[in-house]
Amino acid sequence: MDRQTPATAFWILLAVVLIAVFLLVRQHRTTRALRVRAERAENWARARADEERHLVDARLPALAESLAHRPVEVPGARSPEAAESHERVLAQFADSVRQATERGEQSARATLKSMMRAVQSLSNEQQVAISAMQERHDDPDVLAGLMRIDHMNSQLNRRAQATAVLCGSWPGQQRSASPLTDVVRGATSRIRDYLRVNLPAESDVAVVSRAVEPVVLAVAELLDNAARHSPPNTSVEVNFQQAHNGMVVMIDDGGVGMTVEELHRAARLLAGDGGSDINRLGDPPQVGFAVIGVLAQRYGFRVSVDTRSPYGGVRAVVFLPTELLTRVSKPTMPDNAVALPPTPRPTGAVDDTVLGRTPGGLPRRRRTQPADQGTPPAPADQRIATGLAAWKRGTESGRATTPPPVAEGNTQA
Repeated sequence: MDRQTPATAFWILLAVVLIAVFLLVRQHRTTRALRVRAERAENWARARADEERHLVDARLPALAESLAHRPVEVPGARSPEAAESHERVLAQFADSVRQATERGEQSARATLKSMMRAVQSLSNEQQVAISAMQERHDDPDVLAGLMRIDHMNSQLNRRAQATAVLCGSWPGQQRSASPLTDVVRGATSRIRDYLRVNLPAESDVAVVSRAVEPVVLAVAELLDNAARHSPPNTSVEVNFQQAHNGMVVMIDDGGVGMTVEELHRAARLLAGDGGSDINRLGDPPQVGFAVIGVLAQRYGFRVSVDTRSPYGGVRAVVFLPTELLTRVSKPTMPDNAVALPPTPRPTGAVDDTVLGRTPGGLPRRRRTQPADQGTPPAPADQRIATGLAAWKRGTESGRATTPPPVAEGNTQA
């Protein structure tokens, strides 16, 4: 019995030691596994935090810039595993930005359209008042001043009309079919440097009723662009060319031309791509090509500026398809056109000069004062008078029908 006790104790002790060693090894392995798992969790949390900072600091701002039509590339995720849910965040963010932009665009358009309609209404009332003053005054200096004011008023009305069209409005004036020459003449009367525009010969081709005002507005924007971007001592040439399935209006200037980037932007706007987005017009806003693109897409004609002018500048080409054209028997001046100033008559001669016709068709006359035979008109004054008379003919041909006044705040389309 005594001899077996040490042996038993030894085996018991050995078993305890083995169990302890086993438990220690197991605990060590467990601890090491937990440590590895903790390190992985820490690395995962760090990667998630880094990816979230990357999302907030880089990806979302870049996405916002790209949604604002700027050439910005949206960076990808640094760790695709950690950014698994971020793609949904980006998609929801983009959708929210688009909806907010669309609401802002609609609100801005409605406000601008209402304001421009009010401006157009006031401009039309002002034009009526100016015409009434022209009927009451015989003094040549007063008439010349009124014509200049009327000319500035027509430019103001054109700018308001263009802005309203960009905001979704129609041109707002209804006209009968007009000869193409009168259409270009009416467009010329709406720009500042109308004296620099050389008009083509009369043509028996006419523009159908529904397209007259849109073509007038588009050609006016092209003429204004050509005059503003060419030296003031050069002319702007307008020519017609018959095509197989339509008519072409060519506008040539002697300016500096356009860069490749400007040509690409112009082609995009003239094609109607993004031209109606008022947030993309720049600062200051560049509405010319944008409104032309909107009108061309809406009414079915085409405009391009990618051809070099023979004078070194830009050639703008307006193609009017056969569907927008008709024929007139004989190009005539409007009944209410203003004639050139009469030549001086002998002293004491008194006559009634017919200046046009009233809306009812009655002749409109003005009593002329006796002319001083000994004071011939100065060449400069005669040139200005001739230019004003030519502009007046253009305005009369461009005012076949004036829209009724629009109440301030009206948002009609």
